[in-house]
Amino acid sequence: MPNGQQEDLITASLKRAIQGDAAAFADMVTAHQAMVFSIAWHYLQDRSLAEDVAQEVFLELYQNLEAIQSASHLTYWLRRVSVHRCIDLGRRRNHRREQAMDGLPEPATESAIGDPALMARLRETLEALPEKQRMVIILRYQEDLGPAEIAELLHMPVNTVKSTLHRSIDDLRRKLTRKLGDLRYAIF
Repeated sequence: MPNGQQEDLITASLKRAIQGDAAAFADMVTAHQAMVFSIAWHYLQDRSLAEDVAQEVFLELYQNLEAIQSASHLTYWLRRVSVHRCIDLGRRRNHRREQAMDGLPEPATESAIGDPALMARLRETLEALPEKQRMVIILRYQEDLGPAEIAELLHMPVNTVKSTLHRSIDDLRRKLTRKLGDLRYAIF
């Protein structure tokens, strides 16, 4: 379905949901749940916490339906609330995972890297980044958002997003690189 038609359907569902149509709200949730869950899962690295965040986000959406103006505003609003819920929860958890990631599949995207040890090391290194840096990396590379979209979601200037991306990638590269004698070998 072309993007314009999909947006029209979501806008129509939004209007019906505001009028109290539960099926229309369920359609909106179905259309956006993968995006919300993906943001939460990639940031929190915990399936049950990601599900809780997604549930909170959609509950808040239901309570604020009348403030949503269009399909694009709905997507923006869901991303923004998801990002902030994840950062808040991440701060409360003090960046500690509660369960091992072994055996848990990634929700919305397939990994291009086939080495499980490398993926575990990458996740561990990504978790060590500060909240904003980690969220910028996740929004850019897991959710495929551009710097302008990330800047809007996080209320940051575009150049700050770009420099944060650059600094974060450099940090990740440095942490994932081991030094053997005078030679440097990257593990990624």
